[in-house]
Amino acid sequence: MNLEAPVNGEPLAEQDDPERGQTMVLIIGFTLVALLLASVVAAVSAVYIEHKKLLSMADGASVAAADSYTLGGTSEGSSRPAAVLTSERVRSVTESYLSRNNAYGRFDRLAVAGATGSRDSSSADVILTAVAHPPIVSFLLPDGIPIEARSTARSRLTR
Repeated sequence: MNLEAPVNGEPLAEQDDPERGQTMVLIIGFTLVALLLASVVAAVSAVYIEHKKLLSMADGASVAAADSYTLGGTSEGSSRPAAVLTSERVRSVTESYLSRNNAYGRFDRLAVAGATGSRDSSSADVILTAVAHPPIVSFLLPDGIPIEARSTARSRLTR
């Protein structure tokens, strides 16, 4: 027979249980892991979306540059005219396109990479670089995450 009086309605044996309260530590631990996972997913998603926006801007710039061709190939040896692009023209049109679309205001440290140009005189290769700043974890990465987008568009004259 237990002659000890219960305290707070619980028998004395349950009050001395060393494992009492461990569930709260487990709940707090799982909550922290879930919050950490949510912040990582948010950061990765933000960088992915920023990359897709930069890729869209590079696509537009490469199409604009490919449309800025000059006619060539109309010399004596060639019977058909051809679209001709120069690296300088591709670069110039790319910079102009970015300025007109306020890309420098939308992306942090936006730059046109040095490899932007035309390697075969008929396609425009545009490479843009920028820096993405993910939410929540930006204090861990104060310089941001560098991103790069490449796009190629080709000019072709058809009849």
